[in-house]
Amino acid sequence: MKTLTALATALCLGTAALASVAANAAPPPNFVEDDGSWLQMVGEGSLKVVDPKLEKTRIWLETQSRYDGDFSHWYQGMMRAAIGYSLTDRLTVWAGYTWLPTQNSGKSFVSQQDVWPGLRYVLPTSLGTLSLRTLIESNFLQDSNVRVRPRQMVRFMHPLAAEPRLSLIAWDEFFIRLNDTPYGGQAGFDQNRAFAGLGWSFNKNVRTELGYMNQYVDNLTHTSDTMRHLIMGSVFINF
Repeated sequence: MKTLTALATALCLGTAALASVAANAAPPPNFVEDDGSWLQMVGEGSLKVVDPKLEKTRIWLETQSRYDGDFSHWYQGMMRAAIGYSLTDRLTVWAGYTWLPTQNSGKSFVSQQDVWPGLRYVLPTSLGTLSLRTLIESNFLQDSNVRVRPRQMVRFMHPLAAEPRLSLIAWDEFFIRLNDTPYGGQAGFDQNRAFAGLGWSFNKNVRTELGYMNQYVDNLTHTSDTMRHLIMGSVFINF
C-alpha cells in the first residue's frame, strides 16, 4: 500500500512539474483560435473471456474522429491498441501503438505512428474516482524522425448523490517534447487538453460522456499557438 501511495504521489509531483514548465513558457507573438468536435469510442477489458488464466491481462482499443467546425471537415483520426497487465486492482502497465492520420486544410496528408509504454493508477475516494495516466510516446514522423513526447493525464469523476448514474467529469492532459526534430518541433511544451462535462452510466459496461474540451497547441516552432474550443463526445465499453 505504501508503494502505491508513493507512486501516486510521484505522478502528481511530475504533473505539477510539467505544468510549471508550460506555465512559464514565453507567450507567443501570434495567437489563433478555432473550434470543432471530437468523437471517441473506447473499449477495454480483461482477456479472461479468452482464457481464465489471462484475467490480469487487459486489452485497450480506441478510435477517434476529429472535425473542424460543425463536422464540416474531417481533419484527423486516431486508432490506438494496447495490451496491459494489472499489477494490482489499481495499477496497470501498458504497451501500445497509435496511428494518427491527418489531413489539415491546404496541407499534405500526414500519417504519424506512435509506440509507447504506459501506466495508469486509479484511486477511489469518498468524493469520486481519481485516475492518473502516463504515456511516453515515440512519435515516428517524416524522414524517420522520432520525437519523444511524454504525456500526463489527471482525471476525476464525481457521481451525483441525487442520481449516481450521472457524474461530473473533469480532466487535464499535457504533452512535453523531449527532443528537437525537423518535423516535430523544438523540445519543450507541446500542448495541453482540459475537459469538463457530464457522464452517464447505462450500466457497469457502458458509459457515455459529453462536454467541452479546450486544446492549447504550440505550433512546433514556438512562433504562435492555437487554442481550439471543442465539443467532445465519448462512449466507453468495458468487458
